[in-house]
Parts: sequence; structure tokens; C-alpha cells
Amino acid sequence: MSAIHRPLCPEGRSALRAPGLPDDKVSCPEQDRPFVLVATILASAMAFIDGTIVTIALPAIQTDLDASFGALQWVVNGYTLMLGALILVGGGLGDRIGRKRLFVVGIAIFALGSAGCALAPSSETLIAARVIKGIGAALLVPQSLAIISASFPKEIRGRAIGTWAAASAITTALGPPLGGFLIDTLGWRAAFWINIPLSAVAIALALRFIHENQGRSVSGRLDVLGGVMAVLGFGVLTYGLTGLTEAADGVPPQALVALATGVALLLGFVLVERGAEDPLMPLDLFHSRVFSGLNLATLFLYGALGGVLFLLPFDLIARRGLSATEVGLTLLPLGLIIGVLSRMSGGVADRHGPRVILTIGALIVTGAIVILALVLDDYWLGVMLPVLILAVGMGVVVSPLTTAIMNSVSDTRSGAASGVNNAASRIAGLIAIAGLGAVAGLVFALEGGVGTFGTLPDASDPAHLVTEAAFLSAYATAMWLAAGSAFCAALAASVSFIDPAQETVSDPL
Repeated sequence: MSAIHRPLCPEGRSALRAPGLPDDKVSCPEQDRPFVLVATILASAMAFIDGTIVTIALPAIQTDLDASFGALQWVVNGYTLMLGALILVGGGLGDRIGRKRLFVVGIAIFALGSAGCALAPSSETLIAARVIKGIGAALLVPQSLAIISASFPKEIRGRAIGTWAAASAITTALGPPLGGFLIDTLGWRAAFWINIPLSAVAIALALRFIHENQGRSVSGRLDVLGGVMAVLGFGVLTYGLTGLTEAADGVPPQALVALATGVALLLGFVLVERGAEDPLMPLDLFHSRVFSGLNLATLFLYGALGGVLFLLPFDLIARRGLSATEVGLTLLPLGLIIGVLSRMSGGVADRHGPRVILTIGALIVTGAIVILALVLDDYWLGVMLPVLILAVGMGVVVSPLTTAIMNSVSDTRSGAASGVNNAASRIAGLIAIAGLGAVAGLVFALEGGVGTFGTLPDASDPAHLVTEAAFLSAYATAMWLAAGSAFCAALAASVSFIDPAQETVSDPL
């Protein structure tokens, strides 16, 4: 996956808090609520684990479809781009046209994209289907917590959201081994086919048990232009970074043009947001030093994580000869440890303040990636140990980071702040996969690697040794850069706090 998706902000805050009914008025009969919970958990879980399973499937996809390394980057980033750039649009749209309606539409689009992925005859078709899936995920994910909030009264809402979060964390952790087993036994297409029956069950439950509720009236126009500018800006920037993958004979001019155009579009996005009546990204939030600094830390940290999780399966499968199932089992502790430690670290941060624990956690992540960059031959020391350390570091950071960001704004701005931070974590993975992938591809070519990064000739092939050496050099270089990104996250977290008191952003007039 491009990053660990955070389905729930700590301490019961929804990842994309949407307006709902007053606390004493809910639209869902008590007997229907368990089925509402199952529907939202099932749909959200599909979206959360999708990226994890796909990264494990990449080597098989590369072989079966004869896909270039740049195409593999887009297989991941096509989904992440749409989810990261459109998730705020999805939340606002649900408030306006009905959350149940958009939830069902999002699941249907996600299922359609999954079928397209499973049937894809080429990497280009697969990328297009992944984009469709990303659009569906951007529509369904924000509705999940909003539907729970509207279906459960205040006195049990926290328990319901906690159940949703725990189930989402467990399914996310189980995604890699399940996906690996499907890939090994039935082929990589099975990892997409499984979404079809799950989507059908989720839609059936939603239609039967979720009661439509548009919440309170939402004023202001939906910031469609902002959403379009964000998709175009990040998409073109990603295209430019991916184009650098094939820069062995010089930097392609079209890549430079794309990079410049992407930056210009993102500057245009900022201008659009400045003048928007109801912006997707309220710029006044960034008046808070804590909010700005910790979102920068989010970009660096989740960028490092996204790059690691994209690159690691290539080393495990292509060089070490692990099966997809074994790769899934290798990554299993990551989700489990993060889930266990998040609540504990949140309590520690509440008692002692977030600055130290955020800095230490990011430094632990840095150390884990440094070990990966050493490309040790021993599996337990070179892979399993750093994966466990990485899980501990992320488990230490995830909850306090989100809580500190939410505490840096007033309660009335928490929905917007949470949405910006969630989008930042996904966009970080998008840019990291494109950027670190470009570095890996470039170094691999410059070092004389044969073929594309991620594939190695047979051991009997004369080109095997030089290609393996090129792969190791490229892999290590990208990992060192990822470690540098995690270290920058530690620096950003450390300097974000002017004093122990949290800053808050006042409401706009």
C-alpha cells in the first residue's frame, strides 16, 4: 500500500467528521444498527486493505502483463491519487445529496473498478480500473463514519466507532497474508475478484438497513474546482516524477514539463482555495504553527512509510525468493503492532505531551528504514527485525500525531483539520512512490541493470550478477532517502511546538 490508512482519528474523532443529527435524534432503529455497522466495516475494510494487497501483487503483475516499473507505480498511484485528492469532495458531496446514496454509489464504483482490474489485459487497462476504484473509495470512505454517527445515539456512538476502528485495523492487518495466499493459489487477479461478493453484501446491507439522512442543511457550494485542481496538480506532478524512472539516457523533456506544470497547477489550487466560499483545504488552518508543522511531519513520515511498503515486496520476492503468502506474513505484524500500541501511546502523549513521543517515534522509524537500507542477507536481521521496529515506531506516532493535530485547532474546525491531515497522509504516499520509484529506476539503469527494476534474470544468466548488484544499489539508495524523510519528520515534530501549550485556530468571522 502507499501508506497505512488511518480509519479513525484517536480518542474517537472521525477521520472525516461530517455533520449529523442532534445527539438525541438518530434515524436508525436499534435492531438495524448491528447491520449498519457490518456494512460500513465491510466497505471501509475493502478500501483500506486494497493498497496493501496490490503492493504484494506487483511482482506477479509485472511478470504477467510485462509491465514497466513506471506502470507499476501508476497501478498503485492511480488509486491513491483519486482517494487522496477527492476524499474531501466525497465528504462534502455526501452532506449535500445524502450519505446512504453516495455510500452505495461508491461501493458500486469500487466493485466496477475491481472487476476491471481482475479482467485487465494490459497494464494500461489495469491503471484505468485502479483510477475508477480510487474514485469509488473517495466516495464511500467519508460516508462510513458519518453514517455511524447518524445511526447511533451519543451514549453508545463511541463504542460503535471503536468497534468500527478495531475491525478496520484487524482487517487491514490480515489483508497482506490473505492477499498473498490468494495470489499464490489463484493468481493476482483473485485479489481483485474477492471484492465483488464483498461489495454485493455491503450494498445489500446498506439498502436494507441504512436509513437515509442528509444531516443538517449544508450551505455553500461544493468546491468542485478545488477538487479538480488537486487531482490535476498531483496527477501531473506524479506523471513527471514517474517519467524520471526512464531517465537513464537523460532526463526526458516531457517529465520536466510535467513537473513544472504540476507545480503550477498546485499553486493554482492554493489560489482557488483562497477564494473559495467553502474550500476543501481552509488555508487559515495553517496559521497555526503546530498544525502546519505536524502536517509537514505527516507528509515526511507517511511518505517514508509508503515508499518502504512499495519497494520492500520487490526485494522479498525478486531477490530473496519469498512467495506472496510469505510476504503477507512478513507484513502482518505491522498492522497488529500499530493497532496495539496506538491507544497506549495516545495515553502517554496525553500525560507528558506529544513533542517527545512524536520525535522518538519518528526516530525509531528512521532507524528501522536504515536497517532495511543496509540490505543484509539474513532475513531475520535484514527484514523481520526492521519491520518489527518500523511497526513499533509507527505505533508510537500514529495516535499522538493525529491527536496533536486535532488539538491544534478549535473544536468547530476539527472536521476540516482531520480531512486535511488524512488527505496529506495519502498524498504523501503518492509522491513518495513516484519520487523514490524514479530514483530506484534511475540508479538501476545507471548501474547497468538488465530489464526493469524489480525483476532479476535467472541465476544461470550471465547478466544476473550485474543486475542483482544494480538492484541492490537502487533499492538501498531509495531506502536511504526514505530514512531521510522519516528523520525530517522527527525534526518537523520537534520544532512544531513553540511551548507546551497547544495552539488553536480561531473560528473565521
